[in-house]
Amino acid sequence: MRSYRQQTNVAEPDAEHAPMGQMIRMRSYPAVDNHCCAAPNADTLYTEAWLDVSAEPAILSIPDMGDRYYIAPLLDGWSEVIAVAGTYTTGGEAQTYAITGPGWSGPLPKGATQVKSPTGLVWLLGRIYSTGTPEDYQAVHALQDQFAVVPLSAYGKPYTPPPGNVDRGFDMKTAVRKQVNALDIDDYFKRLAELMKTNPPTVQDAPMVERMARIGLVPGQAFDPEKLGFLDREAIRMVPKLALLEMGLHLKEQKTTNGWLYFTKGVGNFGTDYLTRGMANLLGPGWNRPGDAVYPLSQKDASGDEYDGERHKYMVRFEKGKLPPADAFWSLTMYDGDFFFVPNAIDRYDLAQRDRLVANADGSVEFYLQAESPGKDKEANWLPAPKGKFQLVMRIYAPKQSAPSILDGTWTPPPVTRVP
Repeated sequence: MRSYRQQTNVAEPDAEHAPMGQMIRMRSYPAVDNHCCAAPNADTLYTEAWLDVSAEPAILSIPDMGDRYYIAPLLDGWSEVIAVAGTYTTGGEAQTYAITGPGWSGPLPKGATQVKSPTGLVWLLGRIYSTGTPEDYQAVHALQDQFAVVPLSAYGKPYTPPPGNVDRGFDMKTAVRKQVNALDIDDYFKRLAELMKTNPPTVQDAPMVERMARIGLVPGQAFDPEKLGFLDREAIRMVPKLALLEMGLHLKEQKTTNGWLYFTKGVGNFGTDYLTRGMANLLGPGWNRPGDAVYPLSQKDASGDEYDGERHKYMVRFEKGKLPPADAFWSLTMYDGDFFFVPNAIDRYDLAQRDRLVANADGSVEFYLQAESPGKDKEANWLPAPKGKFQLVMRIYAPKQSAPSILDGTWTPPPVTRVP
């Protein structure tokens, strides 16, 4: 929820923010010093909106996207994907969606597809593919400008959104993860209790809701830590540290393939797998369903050691015809230890399908992951690393549904090895 507060705590929209209920149209890849949300990509222009549909539905209009790849998932307040508009889900033609909140009923605009959200808070996390050139940016900007969201009562009428309410005391610069990790447990539970008033748990959450009630955390009610006994108050102070430790251990326990961790089911719709939900959002919020995108993560090399750009150089080799199988696009992004872009002299943050990669004589393609240039003849395939810890995220958007496919295991990411 800190992400939404940081992105909406403005009076008027700008390149990276907009008040609740208004479009955020990022005009370029995220800047290298943008630490709003972890694990950003350098392949698409984010086109987003945070919506409050607790009192009134929102009407989302998506223009005719032609053959331009895009994906526009809608996530509820618990980070569950509740609907996906996109090139490979609903097609590229113009579309209209009516996003309704819990318990809402009533007439909707003709031709609008209803999306029933179980929570009052909804996040539109749209991504539109761009090659990153000035000309292509301009083409994507024209499409972004046609995305629109308005309250149901304003649909089809002239509408000027009201200015947003700005909390001057809210931290707009510190990375969201750091802010959440630094929260006092009482403040955390108070905020959670407040959010659950309009973002109720599901029926499947009943056992967890019953457990939460033992410490006075009840949906629809304010949380009062003063009602807890001394021992209980002292015990819950350890919750944040223990939770972070548990999520970290859960990440380490996940099975890897050639040093890559990825999910081909279960993410995007976590259900009651609270630990995986927490772990995934710790890495970065806004996960897609695996059928829409798969994100292999590598934090260790083929030898099982953490990446160290100060001491080592690395290489990943794709055999002929074995580049990531995607119907839309693929990329490999370099991040620092906190999942942010790595500043470098050539302003390159990923290697991608759009790049003019140089193949070897046998058709294989090698990527060089290191702090210093591998030489002019290899720089086309160079992904600059920091002189320290780093991690890698591969993106496979619209992964192929048939072999070779990461979804059925007929394709797997190759290992990352040290260069002697």
